[in-house]
Amino acid sequence: MKRTITLLPLFHKNKDQIAIQFLYNDSTKDVIKKYPGVLWTKTHRTFYVLHTNEELHNLFNYLREKGYYVDYSGLHKAKPKSLIEEKKQPVENSKVEMHRGLPKTHKAFLKEYVWFLKGKRLSEQTIATYGYFVLRFLYLFKDDPLRDWDNHHLDFFMSAVMAKERYSISSHRQCVSAFKYLTDYCDLEAFDASDYKRPKKDKNLPNVISKEAVIRLIQVTKNLKHRVIIGLLYSSGLRIGELLDLKPTDLDIERLQIRIRKGKGRKDRIVGVAEVLRPMLLNYIATYQPRYYFIEGRDGGIYSASSVRAFLKKSCKLAQISPSISPHVLRHSYATHMLENGVDLRYIQSLLGHSKPETTMIYTHVAHRDLMAISNPLDTTVRGIRSSVNHEQKVTISRNDNQ
Repeated sequence: MKRTITLLPLFHKNKDQIAIQFLYNDSTKDVIKKYPGVLWTKTHRTFYVLHTNEELHNLFNYLREKGYYVDYSGLHKAKPKSLIEEKKQPVENSKVEMHRGLPKTHKAFLKEYVWFLKGKRLSEQTIATYGYFVLRFLYLFKDDPLRDWDNHHLDFFMSAVMAKERYSISSHRQCVSAFKYLTDYCDLEAFDASDYKRPKKDKNLPNVISKEAVIRLIQVTKNLKHRVIIGLLYSSGLRIGELLDLKPTDLDIERLQIRIRKGKGRKDRIVGVAEVLRPMLLNYIATYQPRYYFIEGRDGGIYSASSVRAFLKKSCKLAQISPSISPHVLRHSYATHMLENGVDLRYIQSLLGHSKPETTMIYTHVAHRDLMAISNPLDTTVRGIRSSVNHEQKVTISRNDNQ
């Protein structure tokens, strides 16, 4: 049986590389590892070298001398057009333009994939996100027949799109999940993402603003609808999607409650509204008379999240809050301020709609109520010394009074 090593294009660390693929066995692995300059990437699970004509020539001769048949045809195919050139397009590709550019087979496949996700009872937002990544994948390989897909296509997509365009860790995780569903649906032997690992989540502390800054933010916002949006985001700890999906019937002004229907994780929950918002909410309802959505756009449709971010940026500038904040920072601030006010973490978890207490516990790292009460050990030491000496004697940590 002929021992074959396949050389394929790889874009890694912002450079063209040559991926070295082979059926795993210890002897072949040892041969590859002994080649000068060869490296291993955990991201793509392959050995590789820098892609230059000289390196390709040297690697080819080295492997041939070791008795291997070298298949390097993949390096010269237009598939997938060295994507380095192809991905000089703007990062934010138009979904409509990409879909329009797909062949009929790929369009039909995308439609079937979306129905497959709906059959899994995923949320509309999740389906939209996964569908976008698969749309980009289909557009990237629009010239390749579906039956020819293999894991090299996935690896190339991860290098040329996810890594090169610097997608966030959360987006990268969503993309891996989309591909797991994709390869499960396709059921092709060489096209399997089941072993792909999702990168670990970032553990950044949430950004918050002070209670006083929240008041300034509402006060400087002139537009009544915008003030209501800020007030509800903060006083009820809503996600931006939950706010924009609210129906007029979801608000009980008398009881100052909001019913969140099918929030994240398809969970319904009840949250409170601040008493001080009641007059503003009544004024808003009388002025705008919302019909289908509580916060409606000009045409009566759903209000745009980008519009919320835009006016919030202007209000932050007027309130002298720098840098400007996102709508989600108001949710973080709501949770943090409640914790500082002594509200039990379990109640905060319920109000935020978190499935796991670990998610809510992140706010314990930014709440100042208990942390600021901890005495600094240097202050404690100096106070102890002062109490043990003559009260009239000055105790200082400076070497003399002039320092």
